[in-house]
Amino acid sequence: MVRLTMSAYWRYQVLNMQDGKILIAENRGVYVLKFIGDVRLTLCSTIDALLKKIFGGEDFKSVVIDLTETEGIDSTALGFLAKIAVNTQEVSSRKPTIVSTREDITRVLSSMGFEHYFYLRDWPLALDYSLEEAPVLDDECADSIRQKVIDAHRTLMGLNPQNQEEFEPVVFALENCTLSREVKGVH
Repeated sequence: MVRLTMSAYWRYQVLNMQDGKILIAENRGVYVLKFIGDVRLTLCSTIDALLKKIFGGEDFKSVVIDLTETEGIDSTALGFLAKIAVNTQEVSSRKPTIVSTREDITRVLSSMGFEHYFYLRDWPLALDYSLEEAPVLDDECADSIRQKVIDAHRTLMGLNPQNQEEFEPVVFALENCTLSREVKGVH
């Protein structure tokens, strides 16, 4: 019998997570974003570009985020979801919708206070139009990505005092770290 320690178990889980990707569809101003696999800060530039597209046009009516195939989601991605809620409030009286059929993901959403900013559904969507994979944007410099991560966490912090307390040390650390462009021993 093979016994896994807790850290070995989590390492196994992380190694076997599906790389994250995002699918998108739009129909008459209603946008659907489907997060698949492990959605982490590596997708922050992709999500940021999608938000600019969604909220940059005149046709926006609402947005639905489908998390039914999401295996994991980090605080940066949650911060971008919070940005969706904030941006939606600025242009519409309707709340955005999150669909989550996974108890673990729904628990994370609730712990962040998302039920106050989103309609949370626990049954899958029936779509009559096709989703397309969003191109992964990963060619930004480290400083630009760091700023996007900081902004996402600041938005998440703004949702409630508990998030403020939880993520303030993260934002402080990110704001005060310096990124070295020179690797030791390489000139």
